[in-house]
Amino acid sequence: MNPIVQDGLALAAATRVETGLRNLWYPVTPSYAVRDTPLGITRLSENIVLWRDRAGTVRAVEDRCPHRGARLSLGWNLGERIACWYHGVEVDGEGTVADVPALESSQLVGRKCLRSYPVVEYGGAVFLWFGSMEHGQPRPFALPEEMTNDEYSGFLCMQNWKCNYRYAIDNVMDLMHGTYLHSNSHSMAEGDKKAEMVIRHTDCGLVFEKVGQRGVNFDWVEFGHTSSLWIRLSVPYRPQYGGGEFFIVGFVTPVDDGNCQVYFWRIRKSQGFERHVWRFLYRNRLEGLHWDVLEQDRVVIESLARHARSQENLYSHDLGLVRVRRVMEKLAREQVEAEHAAAVR
Repeated sequence: MNPIVQDGLALAAATRVETGLRNLWYPVTPSYAVRDTPLGITRLSENIVLWRDRAGTVRAVEDRCPHRGARLSLGWNLGERIACWYHGVEVDGEGTVADVPALESSQLVGRKCLRSYPVVEYGGAVFLWFGSMEHGQPRPFALPEEMTNDEYSGFLCMQNWKCNYRYAIDNVMDLMHGTYLHSNSHSMAEGDKKAEMVIRHTDCGLVFEKVGQRGVNFDWVEFGHTSSLWIRLSVPYRPQYGGGEFFIVGFVTPVDDGNCQVYFWRIRKSQGFERHVWRFLYRNRLEGLHWDVLEQDRVVIESLARHARSQENLYSHDLGLVRVRRVMEKLAREQVEAEHAAAVR
């Protein structure tokens, strides 16, 4: 391969991994945020408009009028279509111009001018498929068992963080910070402040865990790559908060290279009366404690230097996050190389 092309692909891969891998489902907003009024968002550095049609289904297309480029999110929801505020041009949920009301006829009508995004609404969040050129059709939408099995019950928590999304993933892959940063929390006050770590590979990723300690603190974390990138872990409750363990299934969605959103579903395996008790206790007592822990993470991660990764001095406890970084960088290289190959065919 031409060295200039190789350098260009290397730069494109570095940009891709920093701004967001493609060919994945990402949660982009809680469901409650999408109502009748069009909603403009930025995710993976792409401007997108969301709205609900007459059946209540979420539609998503580029937030750009194909006429003059005005933001469609400033316009009107017409049900199956969205109308631009600037000149009234109407676009449907597939990104096709449906009408140009200022003209009797227009060559724009019937043309697909905008990118549209496949949508799945699940678990209180709206997920979009961000595909690349060679992956026009999305992969089947799949989630970890704790989010799909009726034996589990949970709540969504979403927070905006002022950092690159990779730092938020690093934070969850860092087992040892729980014992220190969250030492006064409702779930991570116990356990040894020293540990040995080990990696186990799985069919879809890896598990990073402490040796000889389980169910005491933040003792293991799983990174999965299926139709999305997700992280799963469990943490124990103290006896005064009901005991037992609760699970967290997390996703991190890039906004741009300096901002992201974290989506954490807090989940417990419970049924019948026990489920009602836990859900009541969560809403009335535990939710605030969970937010306190998440806020500690946010404050520390946002305090990192913007390019902290280039000045790190890592040790053995960081092996999990190093492996995940390598996985993501490999995926980025594969994606840009496949896109380049498709473009030159």
